[in-house]
Amino acid sequence: MDLDAAEIAQTARELLKRHWGYDDFRECQLEIITSVLRGYDTLGLLPTGGGKSITFQIPALVLDGLTIVVTPLISLMKDQVDNLRRVGIRATYLHSGMSMSEHRLAITRCRLGRVKILYVSPEKLQSRSFLESVTQFNLGLIVVDEAHCISQWGYDFRPSYLKIASLRKLFPEVNVLALTASATSEVVCDIMSQLLFKELDHVYARSFHRDNLSYIVRQCDHKDTMLLKVLRGVNGCGIVYVRSRRRTREIAQLLCDSGISASYYHAGLTPEEKDQRQQSWKEGRTRIIVATNAFGMGIDKPDVRVVVHYDLPSSLEEYYQEAGRAGRDGLPSYAVVLTNASDKRTLSRRLTEAFPPKDFITRVYELAGNFLNVAVGEGYGRTYEFHTDQFCLTYNLKPVAVRNALTILSQAGYIEYVDEIASRSRIMMLMRRDELYSLNITELVDK
Repeated sequence: MDLDAAEIAQTARELLKRHWGYDDFRECQLEIITSVLRGYDTLGLLPTGGGKSITFQIPALVLDGLTIVVTPLISLMKDQVDNLRRVGIRATYLHSGMSMSEHRLAITRCRLGRVKILYVSPEKLQSRSFLESVTQFNLGLIVVDEAHCISQWGYDFRPSYLKIASLRKLFPEVNVLALTASATSEVVCDIMSQLLFKELDHVYARSFHRDNLSYIVRQCDHKDTMLLKVLRGVNGCGIVYVRSRRRTREIAQLLCDSGISASYYHAGLTPEEKDQRQQSWKEGRTRIIVATNAFGMGIDKPDVRVVVHYDLPSSLEEYYQEAGRAGRDGLPSYAVVLTNASDKRTLSRRLTEAFPPKDFITRVYELAGNFLNVAVGEGYGRTYEFHTDQFCLTYNLKPVAVRNALTILSQAGYIEYVDEIASRSRIMMLMRRDELYSLNITELVDK
């Protein structure tokens, strides 16, 4: 592509206005887009809410061929694909929870050029059949989201991310865009090394300081009282983060009983309930959403005035992600943490549960094979329905420890474990349009 910076800026702004309705870009977005469209390997560091998605979605529309986006978050894949389709951009995704027919259909659409953006999990790159299918694509750009995961210096090292280099080797002429919200200088160098960057000087970072967002910690013996005081003192909508599903219901009921419009959200709700509650909150009909960390990814609501952490998050990175959902419109907003003396003990217990001993992880791996009747050396490339609760009852194991062991096995690349995939009703057409119209419906009904 032979465009100068002025032409790229004009084209990018036209697409931004046409599909998203914005007149101009946020800080650093246009610089990243320009670097990508001029054919450079590029690394973008943008804070939570900084608009990372736009930096690859617009190049995907300009470039010929397919853009592959590698992302570790299946829920984010679904949200982004739904959002792209709503604005008229052809997108799809591939993950282990799809049926074989759904998988084949997505691959066929990509091969025929009917998709502009394909989201895949990093584990998908371990599949030989997928890599063989990719060679039939007209690939225009490779995007690595949450790129810190590729680095051994990162806080969420995932060996499956190392397979991205194999995709690069299949398409050495296709440039790479790596995106993350946080990375030290060591992580930046490691990302570029692991992704085989041809150029090392196209790194664009936006300041993580946000003047409009105030970070507040409140020590309190009675969190309920302090929560009501905070929400009554701040106008506008908000999010209250807790660590258990039961508590989402309890806190939402407390707020409703106190005259504050509220609802709750967690991964155990049906897809219909999730959509309804999310939409009600986004449209302002519900003021406060009380949620676990299942809520928030891929949701860009700019006018969130307050984010309250009723329970402490498990890491600084998780806190930064969740607190950063406040004040994306640039207006004054608040991130409030409520804490008391028992929180430290709770965090210590969670840490022990989150990282079970190696012997326990090995035992879960072996028992999972027995539970699914998968023999040693079999099962590669196949999908199994895994009932975690039944598994725990069968072998008398603690559910929290089992789920964390499965997550660690997935991050290490031994399995691909997807917890609670939201399923939606689907319809698949099995005949051509002209064949359908040629049917005599009356005769079919009579039969």
